[in-house]
Amino acid sequence: MVISNKALRFILATLVACLPLISFANPEVDTTKVRTEVALEAAEGAHAEPTDVKSKIKEFINHHLLDAHDFTFNVDEATGAHNGFSLPIILWDNGLQVFSSSKFHHGEETAEHNGNFYVLHHEKIYKTDATGTLTEEHGHPTNAAPLDLSITKSVIGILGIALLMFVLFTGLAKSYGKNNGIASGAGRFFEPLVLYIRDEIAIPNIGEKGYKKYMSYLLTIFFFIFFLNILGLTPLGFNVTGNIAITASLALLTYLITTFTANKNYWGHIFWMPGVPTPMKFILAPIELLGTIIKPFSLMIRLYANILAGHVVLMSIIGLMFIFKSWIGSTLSFGLAFALSILEILVAFLQAYIFTMLSALYFGAGNEEHHHEEAH
Repeated sequence: MVISNKALRFILATLVACLPLISFANPEVDTTKVRTEVALEAAEGAHAEPTDVKSKIKEFINHHLLDAHDFTFNVDEATGAHNGFSLPIILWDNGLQVFSSSKFHHGEETAEHNGNFYVLHHEKIYKTDATGTLTEEHGHPTNAAPLDLSITKSVIGILGIALLMFVLFTGLAKSYGKNNGIASGAGRFFEPLVLYIRDEIAIPNIGEKGYKKYMSYLLTIFFFIFFLNILGLTPLGFNVTGNIAITASLALLTYLITTFTANKNYWGHIFWMPGVPTPMKFILAPIELLGTIIKPFSLMIRLYANILAGHVVLMSIIGLMFIFKSWIGSTLSFGLAFALSILEILVAFLQAYIFTMLSALYFGAGNEEHHHEEAH
């Protein structure tokens, strides 16, 4: 069937003309009321709570990306009630200070403990007086911040995943002994991944002689990152691997293991490279030594940036459904968010694989055998 250009242009023009009738993305508002609200917001100051939808979505995304000192499922805007539970606050401030995060009332009140007063500002705890006053310079508080050792939301996620891994893989190990090397139980679903890490990551990159001493770390780091990435896609609001402190700790472990298990050939190639003119060795040695630090730094940034960006993009697309307020825009946003969620599952596995693969490469480089060709 052939459609003429004139008929096609007429259909397109009709659709464009009808868009304002079927779209509710820009509902009619009272301009006088809007001007009054804007004036009131300006009078309240720069630190007023966000009232429009876009600002609320941005505030919600920023809150999700931060760690939290309490576990909140949702907030009832009508009553202001928070559905969730409090977590323990552990501070070192002239001694150990332990109390519940409920004293902060979700950051709205000043907490008092043993004569000390604390405020919760953007999920950071600062010491203050009874009035809860914060002195700021260039938009940042200058109050003293005690050492925070609290059990936060991220810590709950880490402990939960650690417990899950312990139960799964303890059961998998026991099933081998009971069934003559045949896996059973829930852990058998992860047996192919264990074999894949051994046969496709550890042995090719480290070698058959030395791969066994690194297998426990490689398996732990892979499943730990993978499960935490999947946990971050649930509605519970975890963002553990999107926290640079967590990724820095994981990268530091890889760096320490590489440094303290490397053989003399590894350090010989860094400080006194074979086959290189002697004057060049003094120039290249600091560069090679810096490279040992840059490698784990890239591990940290890669995992942190990919997971953080995925959370921001996914939540921003979900927020578009509340901005459009039309069946067309909301449907498109939902479909795009669903497709991106499927992609994020792939990214969760891919980032765990890349971190494990690069860690195995660094371990292999640290245990590489001496080549006789280089001696000549």
